[in-house]
Amino acid sequence: MKYDVIVIGGGPSGLMAAIAAAEKGSATLLIDKGSKLGRKLAISGGGRCNVTNRLPVDEIIRHIPGNGKFLYGAFSEFDNEGIISFFKELGVELKEEDHGRMFPVNDKAQSVVDAMIGRLLELGAHVRTDSPVSDVIYEDGQVKGVQTKQGEIIETESVVIAVGGKSVPHTGSTGDGYAWAEKAGHTITELFPTEVPLTSQEPFIQKKELQGLSLRDVSISVLNPKGKALITHRMDMIFTHFGLSGPGILRCSQFVVKAQKKWNLKEVIVQIDALPDMNGEQLFQHVIATIKTDDKKAVKNSLKGLLPERYLLFLLERNQIDPTAQGVTISHDKWRSFCQDIKKFPVAVNGTLSLDKAFVTGGGISVKEVEPKTMASKFMSGLFFCGEILDIHGYTGGYNITSALVTGRLAGINAALNAKSKQ
Repeated sequence: MKYDVIVIGGGPSGLMAAIAAAEKGSATLLIDKGSKLGRKLAISGGGRCNVTNRLPVDEIIRHIPGNGKFLYGAFSEFDNEGIISFFKELGVELKEEDHGRMFPVNDKAQSVVDAMIGRLLELGAHVRTDSPVSDVIYEDGQVKGVQTKQGEIIETESVVIAVGGKSVPHTGSTGDGYAWAEKAGHTITELFPTEVPLTSQEPFIQKKELQGLSLRDVSISVLNPKGKALITHRMDMIFTHFGLSGPGILRCSQFVVKAQKKWNLKEVIVQIDALPDMNGEQLFQHVIATIKTDDKKAVKNSLKGLLPERYLLFLLERNQIDPTAQGVTISHDKWRSFCQDIKKFPVAVNGTLSLDKAFVTGGGISVKEVEPKTMASKFMSGLFFCGEILDIHGYTGGYNITSALVTGRLAGINAALNAKSKQ
């Protein structure tokens, strides 16, 4: 059978592309190598599915540091409010949480997946699971069809490649689409992990002195070789047995990777400010005043509550301050050094966990080679891209799924229009 549109990949962008194509009246096939559609969507947001973000478009793009500006054209056609309306029409009510994050009211990611699959089937689209695609067929500068691993050739006017990147490979994102894009003449920019924990050889990390310790609402900066901050995020973090993790660290990770590459660095300094609401001098004066209030108290009791206890004891020891001593017996120089560590604690990190452990893939199909309002290939007629296969990467918080759904919508609509124009 010949289809108007074939969408390869049943993740968020692929599901959205197939729905959009079918809504335009195209004979649509969604084909996926896995046994289930929407696997990555079903585990996103801790199983609750952060489907989009309600911040203004400029803010959303600011939270997509990897080529987010490319999406201005796409957002002019379909945006985050469009996503919210789309799900409302499917019967999925959304609620807004902190920082504009939008979740289904029932907190079940599977309900989002089920609603999208239900809509797809209602539109009469065909779905094939357990059907790996081995190749996309091009002829005379245009798409002709796809070939399955079983050798079957399925003809079509338009192909949407929505197979994701290389992160979270157990959901099916194993980088299959890059070869098909290259065959069409596209450039694949270097792939790297983003939204990924950081690794460190620091002795205190290797000895697991702080393993499992969470720091709340701290400022985390990635420093360049001159000690200037490349980026600062104020969020939570956690010390692990291999390095650093948690939301703030994940957001900083791509800047560590980029700094290592740009300056050819083995290690990059990540600086932690545990008390960002006070400057260094205010903190010093606060500590001195606190220990003077009850000069008979042991340091660890005087400063109780200033920091989480494990972190307090760790920084006291690091500055050779006996936690059982009376505060007034400690020199001002040691207290200044201690306060410096609270405000600017440096951790040398030597990289990240591997790409398959990352939440998001950095790099991919160069956005310079894709039409920003249609997601069409600039090189091959009838070829469209959407989702994480594109060199677009954002922070977690609904930004990557927003990008996937918006690019998916445009790819599907325009794949259908392309097919109609050939009939």
